[in-house]
Amino acid sequence: MHDLCKKRSIYLCKLSILRKKMFATIFRIPVRRIACINTSRTLFTCELRWKRRKTAEERKSPRLIEYSPKKKNSTNLDGGLVDVWRYMTVQELSISAKRSLDDVQEAMLFVKGIENLEFSSQLNDLKMIQEIVKRLGARMRIVAAPLNSVNEDENIDRDISPRPPAPPELLKPRSPVVTVMGHVDHGKTTLLDSLRGANVASGEAGGITQHIGAFTVDLENGEKVTFLDTPGHAAFSSMRARGAVATDIIVLVVAAEDGVMAQTKEVISLAKDANVPIIVAINKIDKPEANIEKTKQELMQMGLELEDHGGDVQVIPISALKGTNLPLLAEAVSTQATLMGIKADYTGLMEGVVVESKTDVRRGKLSTAIVKRGTLRKGAVLVSGLAHARVRGLFDHNGKPLDQAEPGTPVEVLGWRELPLAGDLILEVESDKKANSVLHWRQQEAQKEKAGLSLEEIRKKEEEHLAKYRAERDARRLAGRFRSRLGPRTKETLQTDDGIARVSVIIKGDVHGSVEAILDVLETYTDNDKCRLDVVHYGVGNITETDVELAKAFDAIIYAFSVEPPNKAPPSVSIRSCNIIYRLIDDLKEEISAKLPPIEVEEIVGEANVLQNFFITEGRKEVPVAGCRCTKGVLKKAQKFRLLRNNEVLYDGPLESMRHLKNEVDTIKKELECGLRLKDTKVIPQSGDVFICYTTRTERQKTDWDPGF
Repeated sequence: MHDLCKKRSIYLCKLSILRKKMFATIFRIPVRRIACINTSRTLFTCELRWKRRKTAEERKSPRLIEYSPKKKNSTNLDGGLVDVWRYMTVQELSISAKRSLDDVQEAMLFVKGIENLEFSSQLNDLKMIQEIVKRLGARMRIVAAPLNSVNEDENIDRDISPRPPAPPELLKPRSPVVTVMGHVDHGKTTLLDSLRGANVASGEAGGITQHIGAFTVDLENGEKVTFLDTPGHAAFSSMRARGAVATDIIVLVVAAEDGVMAQTKEVISLAKDANVPIIVAINKIDKPEANIEKTKQELMQMGLELEDHGGDVQVIPISALKGTNLPLLAEAVSTQATLMGIKADYTGLMEGVVVESKTDVRRGKLSTAIVKRGTLRKGAVLVSGLAHARVRGLFDHNGKPLDQAEPGTPVEVLGWRELPLAGDLILEVESDKKANSVLHWRQQEAQKEKAGLSLEEIRKKEEEHLAKYRAERDARRLAGRFRSRLGPRTKETLQTDDGIARVSVIIKGDVHGSVEAILDVLETYTDNDKCRLDVVHYGVGNITETDVELAKAFDAIIYAFSVEPPNKAPPSVSIRSCNIIYRLIDDLKEEISAKLPPIEVEEIVGEANVLQNFFITEGRKEVPVAGCRCTKGVLKKAQKFRLLRNNEVLYDGPLESMRHLKNEVDTIKKELECGLRLKDTKVIPQSGDVFICYTTRTERQKTDWDPGF
């Protein structure tokens, strides 16, 4: 065995020498150099690839750059993508990034603006999420939120609602809110003028209140009462409804000479629906035609139980103009408020209701509100519907600044980002972040509701489209390859006018309630088949350049309701100022009537009865002639004639001949006999028929739009 190994070693040695000689021959290298080369590695056998070994000094040189290998980690540090979405929690980000919760919370410490590091806290800002992912050494990709990422309980918590009722120990007495309501021109504003010593009625356009006015009145007994003055015009029914909801007591003003009218009945119905007590003030008792007892009987017929007849509704005869019995009315209001025990919670977040809203040129968006609970202070963050505000100023009804507003106080709020809607609830929240979250949630809910309402209409249009498509498809199949071309596609052809007249308007008002009332009246227009009424735009505030450009594009009329028109306006744009709603509607009716085409109106000139029918020979033909007697008016040959038989029209056209005796005449007076010959010889008159002579004239057409006042 030892000899065999020795022979093998000698063989391998000879083989190695043979390989060295072969390399020396191929690459022309001296054999002495080949002896020191390991032939098992042929990579560096060429002189061109040899490298000189560095010396010790070169190895210690500072210019030497050493690259340390990257740390290999199981975490997501290799530039991987992390799926993120808005409102994801810290725990969801940890799961998506495949990192521990401690690593994510540690990265959040280096991101500005993050206060809550809890695993259940939501990340609302995508930029913050991007910074966190960047700190984790990864890249993010925005995706839709998983269906199971948002719980139903979390959705409910995004919206806000009024607080539950306060415990009795926190309740304190507050000023009552009294709404003065009634029919138009029954003296509501004059009554309030007498109570607070101001002359507001003279400042109202046409003596008619156009929006809700809220103010505080100090009574003679030292108590404070918040009064709301609502319009009595028929167009402002929505304002009266808001006044009935936001009030504690209703003072129903009824004129003694008129009694119960349309708006009086509406107020009684609103009070019953809202379960609000009523105090009746019978006004204008100083007039000679006043009848107090008749007014009381009419009120009882409407279902009011008066005190004079064993009920609980107080009735105070007054004269608002002369101040008669006004202390009795104030005492009745105070007594009713005491019996009701009106109290409120002065602590906690503020709750209120928007009475009116408007846009001021100098101060911006304003709202008149009544505080129902809590105390409103400057800097508070408010949410009302889809609008929010950080309160920058509070003012009373006289324009004086206030530091705070307690329950039952009317206050003007400055600082709204968007204009709130009249009648909406106002709720205070802790921060702007909470307000933005609530608004985002409400906007999503509003879009869902809008989509649900329009779903039926969308399906109807889809069915119509499918029916039209199937009809065209069947027609093409029947025509086969010889089908005719139907012309260009619908989108390529110019849409022709439908021939219907059109009146376009833009409504701009001083307050939201006035604009709302005008739009409600415009909804009563139904003659769109004759003349279309299009509302291009509406809003609160002064007329802007955008409104003028819209009016140019749509050839619209701008109605400025109690707002100042712009100083510079192109002559092609019609801007009409008005401050009384029925004058605006009258002007709009005139515009609609001017767009309507003129109509032909018939005017009867005379009538004649057919006594006998006979024939005359003219050439070779026999022509029928009607012997008639004129019974009404005058018969004129130049006018048109209509032949009636049993109220059925047999002929309508001109005459060929009219004769009296044997003479051709142009006119036949009453009680004279004549012969009438028609142009159409096929129509044969008979005894008992009636001829009507009439003329036509064009007349301007007027719209029959009845807005209700």
